[in-house]
Amino acid sequence: MLGKVLLSRGITAHRISKNVTFYMNESASPVSRCQTKACEDHTPLMLMMPWLGSRPQAVAKYCEIYFRTGFDVLVVESEVQEFLWPRWGLDNGKRLLELLQSERFVSRPLLVHAFSIGGYTFAQMLVHVSQDTRKYQALTQRIKGQVYDSLVVGSVETMAIGLAKTVFPRWETLVKQVSQLYFGMFRRQTVDYYNKGIDAFLNTPITAPALFFFCENDALCNPQAMEEVLDHWQKRGIDITAKKWADSTHAGHLKRHQQEYLTTLHMFLHSLHFAPLKARM
Repeated sequence: MLGKVLLSRGITAHRISKNVTFYMNESASPVSRCQTKACEDHTPLMLMMPWLGSRPQAVAKYCEIYFRTGFDVLVVESEVQEFLWPRWGLDNGKRLLELLQSERFVSRPLLVHAFSIGGYTFAQMLVHVSQDTRKYQALTQRIKGQVYDSLVVGSVETMAIGLAKTVFPRWETLVKQVSQLYFGMFRRQTVDYYNKGIDAFLNTPITAPALFFFCENDALCNPQAMEEVLDHWQKRGIDITAKKWADSTHAGHLKRHQQEYLTTLHMFLHSLHFAPLKARM
């Protein structure tokens, strides 16, 4: 679906698997678009992990931002079963790491942009990285920047609320109660894995600058817990930029606060000094 939204704008879509699609910007000018294989191998790649249930039109707006700045985009969509049964999420995370180390992408500088549960998917990748940092050292060094938008941060209850609001909003209360019961019954298969993911994220081996977007009225993100994450990362020496709003919408900050969002994001991207970034951001 996202491919149909973007193809009319000169974007070539390459379906890699059910939930992974590579979008190459073919509309860039001959000057800005690489003309040789060696050059293209070093074109920055945006690893985008949208929120659960995201609409193609909404994701396309974020992709457009990166197309305008010289990036190709790899969109990785999350599935609810990978969250409900984390072992599947870990398997998916390992496949994504293998993909990023494949010949097609192995030389590309990376930028990560994860929304909501997309941050969970990225955390599953980090679990594998933290278990074998030497194996993934070259990959982590290629990540030049991190953007996190509306991360689900807080208690198991917060995760249950997030699941209910994003997947079954019409039965939010019931789904929240059932989810909490499920997490309690299968704690070793769920909550213990979530805790490993949280630990991997907090103590991430990736030290690239990071930008966080969040708000104070997000039921899926405890702002105090978010501030604690930022403080922990800063103490570890990671360069942090944070944009917080008193009133906004989960995974909807671009729509609610477009100018502030874009200005903050563009300043962050410029600070990373990606070579192909174009002035017309």
